[in-house]
Formats: sequence, structure tokens, C-alpha cells
Amino acid sequence: FHCRGCWTVLGDSLQLCGQEPPGLSVLACFKVTDDVTWEDSLLVGLEGALLGCAYYLLTCRSCGFAVGFILYSSGSDLAYLRGLFCFFKESIICYLLENQIIIDASKLNFPAVVLKE
Repeated sequence: FHCRGCWTVLGDSLQLCGQEPPGLSVLACFKVTDDVTWEDSLLVGLEGALLGCAYYLLTCRSCGFAVGFILYSSGSDLAYLRGLFCFFKESIICYLLENQIIIDASKLNFPAVVLKE
């Protein structure tokens, strides 16, 4: 997974760990690279799927582009994403090793991943 702004490597599909919730186009990962940063201040969602949720905004260390969030608190529907690194699909691009091509994450269908309790 690469930053759409500057192509910095942010993570890889081996760390992909969660399903995309309805209404929220994200990839949830266990780990990210050191090029993903976040501040200690929480933001609160005022609309959309993150309405009422508290989260930390993830940014690319190289260019400062917003690439996702870490959910801190939410309703029960998004509880399984708490503490995970969630990349906005529209903010990242993917390099496919097998085909050696670059493609928007929003155009890919990722395999189903089930979190274990």
C-alpha cells in the first residue's frame, strides 16, 4: 500500500486484517510502516459512517497527506475496527507484485479476512 500523494510505502497486504464495513471504504491493517504518523489529539466524526466516533487521523510522514485513521471509540457496529490502522481506499494506491502494476485501492476487491477474537 502506497500513499497516493507521494508513493511512500505505508503497509502491505500481509497485515490486512478486517472487512470493509458498509458505507466506509477502508482497509484495516494490524501494522503499518514508520512512514505512517498520527497525533495524540482525537478527532470526532461529524457526518457519514464515522458520525460520533472518536479517532486519530493517520498521515503520510513524507508528504502529510491524510491516509486513514485509528478508531478510538465507536458504536458496536464498528467496534471490531478499534485500534486497527484503517487506510482510506481513495488515499492509497497498490503495487501488485504478481502483475507488476500500480492500481487504485478503490478498484481492487480484497479477499475476505475474518478477525479472530
